[in-house]
Amino acid sequence: MTTFLLVPGLWMGGWAWDAVAEELTARGHRAVPVTLPGLEPEAGPAAGQVRLADHVAAVAAVANREGPVVLVAHSYGSYPAIGAADLRPELVERIVLVDTGTPEDGESLATSFAGAHLPPATAGGLLPVPAELTGVTGELLAHYHRHARPQPAGTVTDPVTLTGAWAAVPTTGVFCLENGLSIEVARSLHATGAPRFAKLAAPTTTYFELPTGHFPMLTTPALLAETLTRAAAGEGAPLHS
Repeated sequence: MTTFLLVPGLWMGGWAWDAVAEELTARGHRAVPVTLPGLEPEAGPAAGQVRLADHVAAVAAVANREGPVVLVAHSYGSYPAIGAADLRPELVERIVLVDTGTPEDGESLATSFAGAHLPPATAGGLLPVPAELTGVTGELLAHYHRHARPQPAGTVTDPVTLTGAWAAVPTTGVFCLENGLSIEVARSLHATGAPRFAKLAAPTTTYFELPTGHFPMLTTPALLAETLTRAAAGEGAPLHS
């Protein structure tokens, strides 16, 4: 039995993983979805005061309570997840990154490529929930809007603090092809020789590609759960065959 600690992306809480958690449980595993501070259903104006360090601490606390875990992070979730793994790498059996990259020490989401797509913050320090999600329509989109909450702006503007300890943890990348990420893109990044991309070709790094968009926990939860189970077992393709 594997314990999966599931960290959501922007505007989402643990609810985003409900269908995936159900599938993982049916396979005999434990699933622990996390709702990060400021994203709770009851979150009010004070949510604008939440910082990235609060999210890192929240993930680290769950890992400390539930570990060892397979730490799964979607999109923005890579920042608090890798921050927590850097603090307590001995509690993390594998990091699984769902359609996202890895931050560098001192980098924030706002200063990364993804930062160009962020909406402006409100006077209360919150990023409003987007009206549309690429590839998510109908009842799934309605479900998203019933549960999504504004994102504390400090969580995306604060730089993450990393020592590099997390890099020793085996890692799996899950690329969503309809969003433009793929193993071929990872090969191109590694070929630049930039130090930040060295781990892409590590012997303990594996990859999967899914035929869906950026939100597979909503659009293809059964397929994602199967992929997470395989990733936890060390399966997946290497960067170079």
